Amino acid sequence: MNPHLPARWLPAGAAAALLAAALFGAGTPLAKVLLAGISPWMLAGLLYLGSGLGLATLRLMRQAPPAHLQAGEWSWLAGAVMMGGVVGPVLLMFGLTAMPASGAALLLNAEGVFTALLAWFVFRENFDLRIALGMLTIVAGAVVLSWPGQAKFGALWPALAVLGACLAWGVDNNLTRKVSLADATWVAMVKGLAAGSMNLTIALTLGAPLPSMGVLAGAAILGFLSYGISLALFVVALRHLGTARTGAYFSVAPFFGAVLAVLILDEPVTSTLLVAGGLMGLGVWLHIIERHVHTHGHLPLEHEHEHEHDVHHYHHPLGDPAPVRHTHRHRHDPMTHSHEHYPDEHHRHSH
Repeated sequence: MNPHLPARWLPAGAAAALLAAALFGAGTPLAKVLLAGISPWMLAGLLYLGSGLGLATLRLMRQAPPAHLQAGEWSWLAGAVMMGGVVGPVLLMFGLTAMPASGAALLLNAEGVFTALLAWFVFRENFDLRIALGMLTIVAGAVVLSWPGQAKFGALWPALAVLGACLAWGVDNNLTRKVSLADATWVAMVKGLAAGSMNLTIALTLGAPLPSMGVLAGAAILGFLSYGISLALFVVALRHLGTARTGAYFSVAPFFGAVLAVLILDEPVTSTLLVAGGLMGLGVWLHIIERHVHTHGHLPLEHEHEHEHDVHHYHHPLGDPAPVRHTHRHRHDPMTHSHEHYPDEHHRHSH
């Protein structure tokens, strides 16, 4: 273990991923309450817009500096917005209109699987047996939680549409990882504004009426918290953990939603909820106890992102102190060393 990198009981980024899951999962039962007075597509548009406008207001209040993307990163962000904000919701709505909700709920668990498979086999993110088992255990818990007793999937094409939506969101997660070093609130703001505008336009085109001011305000606040803040935290987790591990932590979101439903909707505590919670807890524990250490090399790299001084960032002249967190363009010199690490942006090496 490198002495410059202290051991952590919780991996860097894991707390952000779990909090993102809690906020997103809590949004499900609250959105269910709002659906009584609004169409599903209109609600999706307002939630995304609420996230984007809320984060824009937050950045304005904080006087956040302008964000910058590296050369070539705009295409990654555009692809993430298109896949996650347009293709995914369109395919999901197509599937939901022609298949029972029970089958769709089970199929939606495929998002975590697609996210991990793409990260591991397309984007070459490292993993081992413990991480794979942790991912499978979390997904198993999500399946148990959403199992309706008798799953009804309907015709083949609607089911394929829902799976296509999950694949689109898996691609979105992996493309967002490509821009995760940028300001997280800015990335989430751009995705929220773009996806919200597109979904709201589609909803209005299909004839969906605007809701009452109360529902409108509720959707905006819910979107800011469950989509905006949640997505910003998700981006932070991607920065530290890589895509597959972040997706695994985030997959516990349905459990947080189920717990909140027990608290605010007076739903019963069932054996299914307890079993699902146990499986998800086991999966998260398998990820938390991961200790990935080996000798690895860093190639020369020059980029700009928010950072603090550690063994990978030490470029200020001696005697020139820097703030704890700061942003500027800097260069990483070639280096070979050994320490505990995760597949973050500075550790994309092969194994």
